Amino acid sequence: MAGGSKRYSRNNSNGNFNQLPERGPVESLIYWRDVKKSGIVFGAGLIILVAISCFSVISVFAYLSLLALFGTIAFRIYRSVTQAVQKTNDGHPFKEYLELDLTLSQEKVQNFVGVAVAHVNGFTAELRRLFLVEDLIDSIKFGVILWVFTYIGAWFNGMTLVILAFVSLFTLPKVYENNKQSIDTYLDLVRSKLTEITDKIKVAIPIGNKKPVGAAAESDKDK
Repeated sequence: MAGGSKRYSRNNSNGNFNQLPERGPVESLIYWRDVKKSGIVFGAGLIILVAISCFSVISVFAYLSLLALFGTIAFRIYRSVTQAVQKTNDGHPFKEYLELDLTLSQEKVQNFVGVAVAHVNGFTAELRRLFLVEDLIDSIKFGVILWVFTYIGAWFNGMTLVILAFVSLFTLPKVYENNKQSIDTYLDLVRSKLTEITDKIKVAIPIGNKKPVGAAAESDKDK
């Protein structure tokens, strides 16, 4: 341990240990740096999502809240009886959590709102560009994606997609990290093929080609 942060390593095919890159608290869960914590979060999240897919959100929230409340009340009574029998005065069993500061500072809220607004503005501008066909090739790609989504929507409902996304969130990043080199090789190959096909389509469809400003001005002068 260095600087208060844990160092993680894995055993490669040669029997040597490679140090894994440091991750933030959320990324550490996704990349399974601590198997126990990631397993608890993944299992609890998956159970909640499956329960929501079978029952209403209100019912799931009510039952989970009742279960948590029953647990805290039972633990509070148990600690009170234990203190009375042992004649100790350890105080409230949840004192540490009761004194925990959960307030959001104005700076944090402003930062969050600023980031959210920036993403919304970027998303809106991108949709406008695609729907109004600023670039024909990009709009065609967007249409193909929407067409694929129609089949996905016919096969799965929204909650099933959320569950699949949650499972993928806890599996794909780790798989990619363990097989980064081979996956990057295949991704570069696919990316080069797509770029080649896109360039051929742009050459075949003049509308998809954007003339530089200088070239457009020279063509106007020639006319």
